[in-house]
Amino acid sequence: MSADPRFAPIDRDTPVGFELAPIFKKAAIQLMGSRLWGRFNPNHWDPVYAAETGLDAPIQTGEMSSAYLAEMCVNHLGAAMFRNARMVCKYVASTRAEEVIVCRGVVSEKTPKGGGYRFKIDIWCENEAGEKKTVGWAEADVGV
Repeated sequence: MSADPRFAPIDRDTPVGFELAPIFKKAAIQLMGSRLWGRFNPNHWDPVYAAETGLDAPIQTGEMSSAYLAEMCVNHLGAAMFRNARMVCKYVASTRAEEVIVCRGVVSEKTPKGGGYRFKIDIWCENEAGEKKTVGWAEADVGV
């Protein structure tokens, strides 16, 4: 049985259109209220407070979605994500407590650079209904 090619590292031979293996994460209220993510705004961890401010549930912090997207990129780009790489995100909708989000990415550009390539990857998080929550892109040098 061969390995799933979506889990392959991005290398010089990776084509535009390559889809990264998705990452599935649940917006667990226990994580949303941890000190790691700030714990300064009860809208992110207190259901009663969130309801009092008009939310139907606590909302996940944007940093959490960014971290999950970064994890997906590191899974495919490895150390390249830590050398002259960048990631840009925009939060377009709230991720509510207990929602399952899926982080996805697709290679959108491949530009020759030195002995390798600069890859640009369109990245996003969506819920199970396909509603986008975070959108953006990442880019990194591979084989340079």
